[in-house]
Amino acid sequence: MKILSLNCWSRSVNYHLLDWRKKVILARGTVDRVVIGDGSVSHEVTGRGTWQLPVDCPDHASAIEVILRTLTSSDFGVLGALSEIAAVGHRVAHGGERFTCSVLIDDEVVAAIRSVEHLAPLHNGPNLAGIEAARRLLPDIPQAAIFDTAFHQGMPAQAYLYPLPYEWYEQHGVRRYGFHGASHLFMAKRGAVLLGKPVDSVNLITVHLGKGVSLCAVRNGRSVDTSMGMTPLEGPAMGSRCGDIDAGIFPYIMQKEQLSPRDYTAILNQKSGLAGIAGGTGERREILEGAAAGDVRCRLAQEIEGYRLRKYIGAYSAVLGRVDALIFTSNYSDAGWAVREKSLTGLEFLGMSLDREQNRLADRDDSEILISLPDSPVPIYAIPVADGLVFAEDVNAILAGGCRDHMESDYSFGHEDFVMPWREREI
Repeated sequence: MKILSLNCWSRSVNYHLLDWRKKVILARGTVDRVVIGDGSVSHEVTGRGTWQLPVDCPDHASAIEVILRTLTSSDFGVLGALSEIAAVGHRVAHGGERFTCSVLIDDEVVAAIRSVEHLAPLHNGPNLAGIEAARRLLPDIPQAAIFDTAFHQGMPAQAYLYPLPYEWYEQHGVRRYGFHGASHLFMAKRGAVLLGKPVDSVNLITVHLGKGVSLCAVRNGRSVDTSMGMTPLEGPAMGSRCGDIDAGIFPYIMQKEQLSPRDYTAILNQKSGLAGIAGGTGERREILEGAAAGDVRCRLAQEIEGYRLRKYIGAYSAVLGRVDALIFTSNYSDAGWAVREKSLTGLEFLGMSLDREQNRLADRDDSEILISLPDSPVPIYAIPVADGLVFAEDVNAILAGGCRDHMESDYSFGHEDFVMPWREREI
């Protein structure tokens, strides 16, 4: 059974074609510069190589068409016909309060996703565009929505409500929702296995390091707090997102710079964070190289990122009371070590002692690695990213009769005999 996973961003579309029975990725890739023009598709076929092809995608529908043509190409495709695809899984950033697990997509689900588009305008719009295009191009193939927010829907009110007029929550849905749910779910399940304990008895701090960054406090296997909020802007400093800032900056800078709300939001999402401090794109490899070459602002960006991650780890230690393990996952295969090292410096008093040599080795290995010192009271792990695996398992569960609460779902990665079938990475 082959499952196509689609992740539609504002200017790109990532895809994976998975052979579910063999547990291998057949092909994966990225269509970039969607809408902008002068784009390309990076297409990798497992065991055969990578192709970079120029494409022009004025919208997300045309990007989906490019992906389907590429997958069925006689030169570098892996499908004889599109009918070989058993199902399509779509990453959806925001499901609001309604969706607590992945669901089969129908017109009602599409309408529900659109109804909360205002909560994630930079994400749900492209997600919907991908869903609509795929449903039109593959009308007979079941399609599922996997929500970033679903894993966090069990948070207590004191964690998800903001100290704002309560009517804003009642009338406009202003609350913490959280994101990167599939990643934190995977880390929670794997953390329990690595500790040799039932998932409903472990307390973990999980850290997702990507272009976006989020942490989660997991008590007894469930999310009880997470750093991203109503939108993916809240939290520690990220690649191009600001993370936590004083809300008073909003009216001050809008007035000083004569910015519209849309312009201001774009700056916070696309020109802030590490990019705002160091300049450039905010890519960690870029910053790591710049810091090594003596660039002061790159070094400052590293210090700010590490400092803010450290504060969250401390805060979530206080939230949980007992931390059984700290778990990192990252899709930056040669720069994650520096972020982990900066964020863990000085946390020995919390029982978290990093083995720096093991930490560096972790970025060059596809396995789950213990990166704490042998005498560290709190074990620290670096594990591969596996969002695509969560997508595939949820889609498979839906085809088999429906997704359930994650604590009741029998995920393959929640078992001791699980072997990582692939490693996610950015192409």
